[in-house]
Amino acid sequence: MSKVITVCNQKGGTGKTTTAINLAAYLADAGESTLLVDIDPQSNATSGIGIDKTSVKISIYDALLSSRHSVRDIIVNTQVKRLDLIPSRFDLSGAEIELVGINKREYVLRVAIGLVKDSYKYIIVDSPPSLGLLTVNALTAADSVIIPVQCEYYALEGLTQLLNTIKLIKTNLNCTLEIEGAVLTMADFRTSLCHQVIKEARDFFQDKAYQTVIPRSVRLSEAPGFGKPIMLHDRTSAGGRAYEELAREFLQRQGSKGGTREPESPAYAKASAGRQRAREPENQRARELENQRVSD
Repeated sequence: MSKVITVCNQKGGTGKTTTAINLAAYLADAGESTLLVDIDPQSNATSGIGIDKTSVKISIYDALLSSRHSVRDIIVNTQVKRLDLIPSRFDLSGAEIELVGINKREYVLRVAIGLVKDSYKYIIVDSPPSLGLLTVNALTAADSVIIPVQCEYYALEGLTQLLNTIKLIKTNLNCTLEIEGAVLTMADFRTSLCHQVIKEARDFFQDKAYQTVIPRSVRLSEAPGFGKPIMLHDRTSAGGRAYEELAREFLQRQGSKGGTREPESPAYAKASAGRQRAREPENQRARELENQRVSD
C-alpha cells in the first residue's frame, strides 16, 4: 500500500529539502519504489537531485493548474535507481494566487498524485517554507507529515503554529493526516545548546521524535551543489551515515525492512568500484577536513 509523506516546516533553514531528498534516495536504495514531489517554488529538491531546473519544460505547476498535462507526463527519472521526480520550476511561485479561484483548491495536489499513487510505495513531498496554499495542498494530499527541527535556539518557536495548522487540516480537509515523526537536523554536538534542544524536542514530540539525529556536515551541505543526494556524493560521511540510519529507522516504524534490491550486473559493479576508487583521495581529504573542524 502506497504512503504519501510531506516534509514540512514553515521555518526556513531547517534541513527540510535536504531531508526530503536524502530520505527519498535512501528509501529507493533500500529497494522501495519512491517518488519525490517538489512543490516548493525555489525548486531546490529538483536541482538537488540532479535535474537542471532551468531546463524543465513541464512541472508540478502544470499538474496543478493545466488540463493539458497529466502528472504521468511530468514524472522524470533520476540518477538513483527506483527514485522518480515530479520537478518544480520558477512559475510555481504564482500558483498560490491562481489556486484561489479554483473550486476545492486544497485538494488539487491530492487529485494529481492520486493518478500515480499506486505505482509507488512511498511518495515524499517537499513543501515550501510557509503555510500558504501550496503547503495546505501538500498536507491535504499526505497520509503523514515529517517535521525537520533544527538544533538551534529558535528551533521550537513556530511549531505551535505548524501543529495548529496540521490539526485544522486534519479536522476540515484530511481526517487521516498524522504526524509521522520529527527529525532533528543540523546538530553540532560540541555545544551544550544542541544537546538541550535535542532533549526539549524529544520531550515535546515524545515517541514521534526519531532517535537518529542529522549532524552538521561539510559533505552534506555541498552535495546539492553537485546535484547529488549524499549517498552518491559521499555515502560514508557523517551526513551520509545519518540519513541512511534515518531511512532504516523510518522503515522499521513502517514494519518494513525495505524491498528487494535488483542485483548489480558485473559491468555495473566494476564501473561503480572504479568510480569509487577514483573519488577516494578526494573523499579521504574531505573526511580529514571535517574531522579537523569537529575537533577544533
